[in-house]
Amino acid sequence: MRPRRPGSRAALIGAAAAFVVAAALVSVFVGAANLNPVAVATAMAGKVPFLGVHSGLSPLDSAVLFQIRLPRIVLGALVGALLAVTGAGYQGVFRNPLVDSGMLGASAGAGLGATIAIVYLGGLGPAVVPVAAFTGSLAGVAIASLAGAIGAARGSLGSGTATLLLAGIAVGMFLTAAQTVVLQRSAQVLQQVYSWLLGSLSGASWQQVIEILPYAGVSVAVILLHGRHLDVLSVGDDEARALGINPQAVRAIAIGSCALAAAAAVAVSGLIGFVGIIVPHVARRLAGPSYLMVLPLSLLGGAGFLVLADTLARTVLAPSELPIGVVTALIGAPAFIWVLRGTRAVDT
Repeated sequence: MRPRRPGSRAALIGAAAAFVVAAALVSVFVGAANLNPVAVATAMAGKVPFLGVHSGLSPLDSAVLFQIRLPRIVLGALVGALLAVTGAGYQGVFRNPLVDSGMLGASAGAGLGATIAIVYLGGLGPAVVPVAAFTGSLAGVAIASLAGAIGAARGSLGSGTATLLLAGIAVGMFLTAAQTVVLQRSAQVLQQVYSWLLGSLSGASWQQVIEILPYAGVSVAVILLHGRHLDVLSVGDDEARALGINPQAVRAIAIGSCALAAAAAVAVSGLIGFVGIIVPHVARRLAGPSYLMVLPLSLLGGAGFLVLADTLARTVLAPSELPIGVVTALIGAPAFIWVLRGTRAVDT
């Protein structure tokens, strides 16, 4: 595929940013409470320093906008962006468009951590669940990386990337089994754990946004800065070394950054599938194979996609809510079959 001109790259990024804004606007105005667009615009302008504009919203509508919908939209955009850019980063590391964070033990580790917190640490308050999920996600990737490194050193399972991927799948299965054991010992919290595993943004708050921003900022910055290195890795390790790039170091940094981003996302939203596979694939179809474009497009596309998915989750069965993981699965499963049909075999 021919490289795209700078103008077309800028147009794609601009279109993706416009998609995020449009998704956010739809989410602001769609819901159980009907908000007046003019009053909403006036209320948001009133938050800008020195403008002196008075809100046109009632106190109740103002609380709906600023304490419920906006933090949920911002958190959903952050989570979607992190999941999508993580998926794109892992796909670049493993040179496989079907890889996402769930294959390296991140999701299983987060699930086990959250389950342990809900079952055994519930008395410490709800804030312990995101911390446990974050810790479990990082621990899952760390264990998979260690197992992969040991397997690669022995050279019994092929290349280092293939060994790491196999180790991640095995560790994920083990952690999921451990989670099942914990659940069987405390069936009374099954509904709470089940809800977390299906993903939800119903408890979104500005505090959660603030908590994950540092992790999101650092991890996304590192991933985006390594876009050119991932492009070089796609042509092979020998070629990368010839160009002065250390493939092992690049992979270690990329995997660590992706693990941090995925851990931050699942800590506040639970497990949400398919975003990390489908969105990067669409970005690749639009912009070509270069990760200099795939990564930022995935970031923006994931943000807009999850905001829209969450809007569907909270409105399609209103006043009840669907778990957002169910919505992404209903959309992502058919799309994944489409991805499989158009994906050639790749050597990891």
